[in-house]
Amino acid sequence: MKNAYNFAFFDEGSKKEIRRATLKAIAIPGYQVPFASREMPIGRGWGTGGLQLTLSLIGKEDTLKVIDQGSDESVNAVSIKKLIFDTTRVPTTDRTAEATLIQSRHRIPEVPLTKKQILILQVPTPEPLRSYEPSEMETKKLHGEKEYSGAWLMLFEQIMKYGNMTTGADHPVLVNNRYVMAPSPIPRFDNPKMEDSEALILLGAGREKKVYAIPPYTKVKSLDFEDYPFQKEEFSGKQCRLCGAADVFLDELIDEETSETVYQCNDTSYCLDTLNGVQGMEAVNESI
Repeated sequence: MKNAYNFAFFDEGSKKEIRRATLKAIAIPGYQVPFASREMPIGRGWGTGGLQLTLSLIGKEDTLKVIDQGSDESVNAVSIKKLIFDTTRVPTTDRTAEATLIQSRHRIPEVPLTKKQILILQVPTPEPLRSYEPSEMETKKLHGEKEYSGAWLMLFEQIMKYGNMTTGADHPVLVNNRYVMAPSPIPRFDNPKMEDSEALILLGAGREKKVYAIPPYTKVKSLDFEDYPFQKEEFSGKQCRLCGAADVFLDELIDEETSETVYQCNDTSYCLDTLNGVQGMEAVNESI
């Protein structure tokens, strides 16, 4: 396997082309940059956009972490991790703090990211205006004119119909006071983590052939109204049944023995670290 592929699967020309698109995306926060999405040994829609970004950026000094909906051990995460490892031999980790490159589907890790890290999010639908405007030409025009009344109207209709905004995930955000952007299907709980993040956040859509970015320390505001402010999922008074963590995104489960509702950390590596006291030890070491 070591000699079967070029380092990180792609030829150097492909990596260079993807990196050029990535640099443009970083220079224009929230803007969707088209790129020549490559054929991959996994089906489109299974993370090819994020995978292409990872393969174009990864180096021999990097440490890789791959997450799928909070889990490091799902089929999707394990398969992507194996492909990257087989073509690079870079070390992998389950611990967020150890990783320099983090590829994720549907979640931003609970551990705050640092300036030495890059978060790469897999995106199925990069266009935040697609739900009410099917034409790509028209959405480009709307972005160019900063005409986002349709996005506001969509949220207003939710309030009129249900009494509140009902976007469970992929709640649109305004980046750098300019572009409305789809943050990928992360829960609303993770949207505030994009605001003023120390880490570079890249978003890739392989099927739609788009890449966009949130550079470090960028203003990111979830769309809302003055009288209906943005609210993330509420877990006050609840904690993980395994590690006792609170103020994190929790999965609601039914205990098979008691049939009672219980809660558990969605971020499995965070839960394991908390159980093992790793984060507690790090906090102690930092304070010494």
